[in-house]
Amino acid sequence: MSLVISGFIGAQDNIDKKIEDLINQMTLTEKVGQMNLYNGFWEVTGPAPEGGNAAIKYKHLKEGRVGAMLTVRGTKEVRAVQKIAVEESRLGIPLMIGFDVIHGYKTLSPIPLAEAASWDMEAIERSARIAATEASAVGINWAFAPNVDISRNARWGRVMEGAGEDPYLGSKVAIARVKGFQGDDLSAPNTIAATAKHFAAYGFAESGKEYNTSDIGTNTLYNMVLPPFKAAVDSDVKSIMNSFNDLNGVPVTASEFLQRDILKGSWNFDGFVVSDWASIRELLVWGYARDRKHAAVLAANAGSDMDMEGHVYVNELEAMVKAGKVDEALIDDAVRRILKVKMELGLFDDPYRYCDPENEKAMIYNPKHQEAVLDVAKKSIVLLKNENNLLPLKRTGQKIALIGELAGDDNSPLGSWRIASDDDTAVSVLEGMQQYTGNTLAYEKGVNVFLGATTFLNELAVNTTDRTGMEEAIQLAKESDVVVMVLGEHGFQSGEGRSRTELDLPGLQQELLEKVYEVNPNIVLVLNNGRPLTIPWAAEHIPAIVEGWQLGSQTGNAIAQVLYGDYNPSGKLPMSFPRNVGQIPIYYNYKNTGRPVDKDGNVFWSHFNDVEKTPQFPFGHGLSYTTFKYSNLKLDKNEINSNESLTVTIEVTNTGDYDGKEVVQLYIRDMVASAVRPVRELKGFELVPLKKGETKTVRFTLDKTALGFYDNKGNFIVESGAFKIFVGGSSMANNEASFSIRGN
Repeated sequence: MSLVISGFIGAQDNIDKKIEDLINQMTLTEKVGQMNLYNGFWEVTGPAPEGGNAAIKYKHLKEGRVGAMLTVRGTKEVRAVQKIAVEESRLGIPLMIGFDVIHGYKTLSPIPLAEAASWDMEAIERSARIAATEASAVGINWAFAPNVDISRNARWGRVMEGAGEDPYLGSKVAIARVKGFQGDDLSAPNTIAATAKHFAAYGFAESGKEYNTSDIGTNTLYNMVLPPFKAAVDSDVKSIMNSFNDLNGVPVTASEFLQRDILKGSWNFDGFVVSDWASIRELLVWGYARDRKHAAVLAANAGSDMDMEGHVYVNELEAMVKAGKVDEALIDDAVRRILKVKMELGLFDDPYRYCDPENEKAMIYNPKHQEAVLDVAKKSIVLLKNENNLLPLKRTGQKIALIGELAGDDNSPLGSWRIASDDDTAVSVLEGMQQYTGNTLAYEKGVNVFLGATTFLNELAVNTTDRTGMEEAIQLAKESDVVVMVLGEHGFQSGEGRSRTELDLPGLQQELLEKVYEVNPNIVLVLNNGRPLTIPWAAEHIPAIVEGWQLGSQTGNAIAQVLYGDYNPSGKLPMSFPRNVGQIPIYYNYKNTGRPVDKDGNVFWSHFNDVEKTPQFPFGHGLSYTTFKYSNLKLDKNEINSNESLTVTIEVTNTGDYDGKEVVQLYIRDMVASAVRPVRELKGFELVPLKKGETKTVRFTLDKTALGFYDNKGNFIVESGAFKIFVGGSSMANNEASFSIRGN
């Protein structure tokens, strides 16, 4: 083992001095090497590569010119590659091992958008903790998650990775996920460094098209896009990943404004910035860099500390420093940040701390993990509609038809971004419902929806012509008391590269739904999807609709337990559901405009001519098998100073026949401000359990952080004037009160 490693064994204090001592020993080549992130390139436990790009990477690894690697996984593989870095390079600096741990490693939780629908921060943190436990058991110590992008555009496939449209909810989810990954002690062998991504405004990519431009104003940037990133930084997230979009004409990988002025300047972020895959090299394709040398200069000067699989820094950056194009002090700063995280992970104490094969066996698919992801899956389900109390299903005496290709699918429910998990390991809805034996259950696929191979890398073909199986499904529905139809997207129809211009039910599913309805309208529609869908016909005709998302390993059990009432649904939408694609972007916290209503009885007001301007299902919406009554909204003051707090209380009563939980939501409106404020802004929520007939008083405290906003220069301000407060069970809450902030 090298001198440097042995010199740090057992030492945890005075990290800054150790980093400086190490930097002083490093050549410029080795410093730049720490800024180089390579993808795994050969079977590490096999023979060394000979020739080509793989051989070059292997040579760089031995020369200390690689700071981190991704997609190397498994304790044997990680130990082998770490051994090369530690025992064969001159200084023996250990590698960070990164991976896209988006909603689990082997055991999968719901996709992140679904988890956000739980509004349960403890459950979300526990989900990330399970993901970290399994990932760290196979040698991974760095997660390329959480995605904290705010997005209002369901056409963008990556909405499945984030927490939806609202910066307040998104910030709370970001905090929970960072804490879940990193724990209380990053040096513990079951924690991993988190990465908040994508910095910044990727969720506002034009038309929802992947890798596209983002054109937003500073008001939206500071008040909608940046808050979850700031929350992650305040929670000590260890790395930030920049993104593929441009902002104000500058690809964000080369944005000094975002990375140096805001992130490392105003926010004092002390972690490091990693590029997204080859985004530094893509500066050439954008037409922003002349060549790779120029790209290296632009990205390094802008504050991008590590080049992911771009091959730009490792080949070009040293020469650019020597040519005076990049100050070596900036290189030192980047390396200092990277080494700090490695030391905090404990890699200098023991570079093999994540390489215990016995722990790997014990943690992968651990039964306790299955129990935990089942819990969060149930909490993520949203009951959108339930006319005539069709749900929960009766336990006995009914003939139930289960229809839909997705109902029998044990692969699609795993969702997108599950590249380490094993195919066909989800519990299907069919398998989940078969656990309930009091009714007669019969299953028909209906039609084939998805054609060909379903993989992470390939486009997914959809059947639009072959109706084989449709008549059998219709006949089964005709003979049944209740029909449960599981329809929606395949798990690989959302995620990166899966932008869509239509968000209806793919293939022949809508036709199947309507034909089944003709013979039996007692339909429970269960949606499996990774994003909001446009379902106007179903919203009008189908009596019960359940948003079942893609819930991961325990999908079928979670859905069955909700359908049968063993779990009373409590989820709320983290993203508005449009009536049609033409409404997009659609979101609850819109600006009022100068003509919000038809006050003159003519066409000249802010609306659509062909559809209501409201969403099909609004942000925060979600029903229960019980009912809740809100009453007695009170404020402790009618007027406050800008540095005072306001206490809001409301009574919530369970008026139905079941015990349940309600997400009580508080919104404000700043009536007059120096920059136009939204008609409503979420500023607080509480997940409140209530037994049948029980009443609880829910209390919120609003301080200046809730009542202020960012001006167009990024300054946080609290202004005097009138405010309204709304409290209820969705963004359409109608319990209203008013107060004001006194002028200075």
